[in-house]
Order: sequence, then structure tokens, then C-alpha cells
Amino acid sequence: MKRIAHALDAASEPIVEAVIRLCGWSAIGLVVAILAFVVAQGLPAFANGLDLREFLTSVNWRPDSPVKPQFGMLALLTGSLAVMLLAMAIAVPIGIAASIYISEYCAPSTRELLKIVIELLAAIPSVVWGFIGYAVLGPIIMRVTDAAIGINLLNGAIILALMSVPIIVSVGEDALRAVPDSYREAALALGASRWQVAWAVLLPGARNGLLAAVLLGVGRAIGETMAVLMATGHAVQIPHSLLDPVRTLTATIAAELGETVAGGTHYRVLFVLGSVLMLMSLAVNLTAEWIVHGIRGRDAA
Repeated sequence: MKRIAHALDAASEPIVEAVIRLCGWSAIGLVVAILAFVVAQGLPAFANGLDLREFLTSVNWRPDSPVKPQFGMLALLTGSLAVMLLAMAIAVPIGIAASIYISEYCAPSTRELLKIVIELLAAIPSVVWGFIGYAVLGPIIMRVTDAAIGINLLNGAIILALMSVPIIVSVGEDALRAVPDSYREAALALGASRWQVAWAVLLPGARNGLLAAVLLGVGRAIGETMAVLMATGHAVQIPHSLLDPVRTLTATIAAELGETVAGGTHYRVLFVLGSVLMLMSLAVNLTAEWIVHGIRGRDAA
């Protein structure tokens, strides 16, 4: 029987290995297929007369103009980057600090309760966050800042930050807990305080995992649609203050794709915007990979 079981294990090992390889390559193939589809749908826009220079440098987005439709991406790209960067400026410090608190300062029962609450926050639909931004946060911003309108860059950034924090906290706490306990014990034996242990030992030890947590938050902020559509004011302009309404690339695609003629120039340009979003996500991931390899290289040296 042992010989039979050993033979079966030996025979099944190549099959299992092949299935694992297939699953790994299928993920890559799916991403490439999606990118190829979006790019293929967008390329005919240039054959239909889309001016690349105007598309990249103009702030005018007037696709329905009866005189001359204009497809300038600059204001939309600026709005997306402004909302994402402000959201990360809010979410990253809060998320990392919350990760340290849950990992190092909480009692076990409190830790489990907080993790459940954080997972519930991550499960809230984006449209609900959009309603909160429109109906709750907007009036508060108007009352506190005397702004003329409460749905603006600041509103969208705060909502995106609240949506990104649960992801950063969840992944960041796992990264901190993965640091060996011997590191903590050695630091405490040398007389370090709990905060010194967290700052000088845990953060450097978990930096790869914390970087992954931040990048997941960035990905959520870049790709979010409904919340920013409802909370940013949807105005095509380059913001000059935190209280200016803006429009993002994702919100533009969501709001206009269903109103366009399939195969028309406007329809194709929206796919070009989707290609830009995918390239932005790719750039973020490649930058993260470069940073992680640099950190590992310095550690090895």
C-alpha cells in the first residue's frame, strides 16, 4: 500500500505542478488580455481624428460640442492625481498608526474586535461612501470652511482615505505581526520602550509588507469610481484649492460611457482614458517592485 501511495504521489506531482503553473500564468494572461482589449478599443480614436497633443495638454473636455468636440485629458488627470495624493496623505499615516496600535498595544480581545470592525468598513459599498460624502460630509465642509459647495476635492479625498484605511490597516497589521518576536524581545531587553520598538525595529522589519499595504491603498484610490463621482463635484477644471470641485478619469468613464454611440470617437476616447488608468496602475506596481528590490539589495549588502 505504501508503494502504491508513493507511486500515486509521484504520478500526481507533475499534474499538480502543471495546474499551479497554469493558475499563475493565467493571471498574467488575463491582465494582458484586458490591457490589449482596452487599447484595441481606444486606438481607432486616433484614426478618427483625435489629436494626441490636444488630448495630453488641453484642459477642455467637451465631447458633445456641436461645433467642435474637444477631448482634453489634462484636467481629468490632474483631478485624479490630486484626489489620490490627498487621500493617501490622509490615509497612510492613519493606517500605519492604526496598524501599530492593533499589532502592539491592543489586548487580544480588543484586537479581534477592531479587526472585525475594520473588515466591515472595507465591505461597505463605494456607492454608500458616496452617499456619506454627498449627504453628510458635504454639509459639514460647507459649514466649517464657508465653501460654496461641499462636494469638492477635499470631500472626495476624505472619502477615498476612509475607503483605503481598512485595506492599509489589515495588510499592515499582518506585516507587523509577521516580524519575529525575537526582534521585539531583543529590543526590550536593551531597554527600549514600546514606541521605540515599533519605530526602530518593527517598521524597518515590516517595510516590504507596509509598502504593499500602501500600494493597495493607492490602487483603491486610483480605481475608485462611484464615490468620487458623487463626492468631488464632477467639474472639469484644474483645482487651485482643496475646496474646488474636480472630475476624475474613472468618474468620467462611468458617467459618459453609457451615453455614447458605440464605435464613435467619444466612445473610443473613453477607452483611451481606460488605457491611461491601466498604465498608471502598472507604473505604480513597477515603481513598488523597483523600491522593494532596492531595499532587499541594500539589506543583502
